[in-house]
Amino acid sequence: MYRINYILLLLLVTTFNSCGIYSFKGNNPPEGIKTVAVPLFTDNSGFAVSGIGEKFTEVLKNKVISDNTLNLVDKTKADAVITCSIISIKDDALVISGTENVTKRKITISVNVIFENLKKQKKIWDRNYENWGEYNSSSNSFSEREAGIVIARDKIAEDILNDIISNW
Repeated sequence: MYRINYILLLLLVTTFNSCGIYSFKGNNPPEGIKTVAVPLFTDNSGFAVSGIGEKFTEVLKNKVISDNTLNLVDKTKADAVITCSIISIKDDALVISGTENVTKRKITISVNVIFENLKKQKKIWDRNYENWGEYNSSSNSFSEREAGIVIARDKIAEDILNDIISNW
């Protein structure tokens, strides 16, 4: 009986000890990065969507704030900066009804993101992100396009934040 208790205790200690070295956060954000700045997104897409850069910036800033891993500050006080540029926006037909009317559309947004360590004046990474959102299309109206943009924008902002704060 003593031998079984000893073996169980040994297994238990080994199990908990081996799990202790892992972390879900990974190595990001890099050491020394506690504050981050998110300047206004630039829109180089050539697609006429009023205020898309401002809205993208606001969404990413809100995600950084709500995540609480990094503190959002002005660029002059930041350890790092996330510089984003909207590369392209495509709006394509997704579902065409039997009468050849487009009933659903797919909007795809591509964004370039540069994450830079301002303390070391060094680029941490430079990546492109692309995601999409669907919206209903009635007759030839694009009245619900904003709903598709919101979906794509939220997905991209979440992807950016995940890459900054985790190392999967």
